[in-house]
Amino acid sequence: MDVTLTIILVCCSAFFLAGIIDAIAGGGGLITVPSLLLCGVPAHFALGTGKLASCLGTLSAVFSFARNRFLVTRILPLGFLSSALGAVFGSWSALQIDSALMGKIMVLMLPVGLVLMLASGGVRLDADEALSEKHLWLKVCSLGALIGAYDGFFGPGAGSFFLIGLHVLLRLDLVRASANSKIFNLASNFGSVCTFGSAGTVLYTLAIPCAIASIIGNQIGARLAMRVGVRIVRMMLFAVLSLLLATLVYRFFIAGPA
Repeated sequence: MDVTLTIILVCCSAFFLAGIIDAIAGGGGLITVPSLLLCGVPAHFALGTGKLASCLGTLSAVFSFARNRFLVTRILPLGFLSSALGAVFGSWSALQIDSALMGKIMVLMLPVGLVLMLASGGVRLDADEALSEKHLWLKVCSLGALIGAYDGFFGPGAGSFFLIGLHVLLRLDLVRASANSKIFNLASNFGSVCTFGSAGTVLYTLAIPCAIASIIGNQIGARLAMRVGVRIVRMMLFAVLSLLLATLVYRFFIAGPA
């Protein structure tokens, strides 16, 4: 398809806003995927193009959190590998089948995530206490593989679920969970980009400017998350999850899959 200046400007604006949201609570795909589709980008190209731009934007947020020592390095190698492999499988599946079933599963998972957030809201442990739990490797690998597969298959909200998983399963506080979820999300984006790129479903002329916009948005969002702390992360997380739930209920249970 022809990528016009209007398409670039519209999509860059969407990716800038999505970058801010992603850096704080995840869920920026709720903005980027619809904006690409609205501009006439075919579904598989929308997924591939969006993943490349989001991957570069997430990488910039990782550097910001790393400089401020919010990353828990013990969990990251396994988290990165499992998330990337899960995303490769999910992206390959997206190229083969329809995403309606995965969307319906996500609709059912969102209320569970909200309940878990409420139930664990009072628990805040530092990194050493949180990582003393048994079966840490199993929790990290399961979290990365399952959500990574969803991210590669469909995507929107994956950052929120990485955040919730780290907060609930590993008992990290929300700011630290938000920071480390970026590594998991970066890995899943990377796995997806490799898969969609090998299938030729990435519009590089659109992805690069959108990536720049996403990087700027992620930098702003990362600074906001670190300055204002847990309160804004919790508010953004609830807002993103509520929007995701409403969007998916309409898409998969009212309007039906396209």
